Amino acid sequence: MTACPNQSAEEEFYILAFTASPVGQFSIFLGVLLMYLLTILGNLTIIILVYVTPDLHTPMYFFLFNLSLVDVASSSTYIPKLLMITLTQDHKISFDGCMIQLFFNLLCAGGDNFILTSMSYDRYLAICKPLQYYLIMSEKRCASMAASCWMIAAFNSLMLSLLISVLLFCKSRDIDNFFCDLNTMISLSSSDTKSRKILLLFEDIVFGFILFALIITSYGFIFSNIVKIHSRDGRLKAFSTCVSHLITVILFYVPSIFLYLKQESEHTTEQDKLLSMLYLVVVPMLNPLVYSLRNKDIWKAFSKVKMARRKILRH
Repeated sequence: MTACPNQSAEEEFYILAFTASPVGQFSIFLGVLLMYLLTILGNLTIIILVYVTPDLHTPMYFFLFNLSLVDVASSSTYIPKLLMITLTQDHKISFDGCMIQLFFNLLCAGGDNFILTSMSYDRYLAICKPLQYYLIMSEKRCASMAASCWMIAAFNSLMLSLLISVLLFCKSRDIDNFFCDLNTMISLSSSDTKSRKILLLFEDIVFGFILFALIITSYGFIFSNIVKIHSRDGRLKAFSTCVSHLITVILFYVPSIFLYLKQESEHTTEQDKLLSMLYLVVVPMLNPLVYSLRNKDIWKAFSKVKMARRKILRH
């Protein structure tokens, strides 16, 4: 491998982000800042409610707790840097900073995939095997599943980040996106990346297609069991327990599938950036709303916490 004459860990990349006029940049800043604040507020509310409310110490809310953790970490990986770029027009990011962002990007993406799959398995057991549900989904089993999700995602993220960190970048250091994206980094490299592309294809099949197929299969069994329920109220009650998760799966996977199916190009288009913005920024903001708008358990927990807070303030 020929050494790149100017390559060093101290070199910087340039995140191009969104092209817009100064007024447009300020509008982007305000919009992204608002979404970020709503994301943090909504997900931290879910985290706190699940943690402090004994009624929510169930498998479904345990996985929702972990999903909210992923959403907070994911949003905090991209958005602060994007806000700084749009406000100051300083597009520089250090090599190490880019690798750290890439690591957390991959960690959160993997965490989302595994946790959403675990949640679909939880809903499958709740609908299809209700008598065995709490026996199978014990506290120990839930903790093991969540720990496995985080550990596999972290190992995979570390492996891919290290593989990217040793590449040479002689051609260009302009990242035509709003974060250090794995595919963009590979396309920028002047090294031979064939082996990494094969590995990514394998990972797309294992961590993307197979996990998505497991979710779809789970819902196939869920829907087939729901239609067997004789009473209309029973069917609606059963379906309502999994509709929030189903909406989250659709919001997460549909933009991802569109991005994957688009033809690979050297530069990321504005359309690609908007799709990335949808599932990296908008979806984490919507998840707390999806799980709380029609969720009586969440509202009851919120009311209890509010009442307890009032009692403390009175004393």
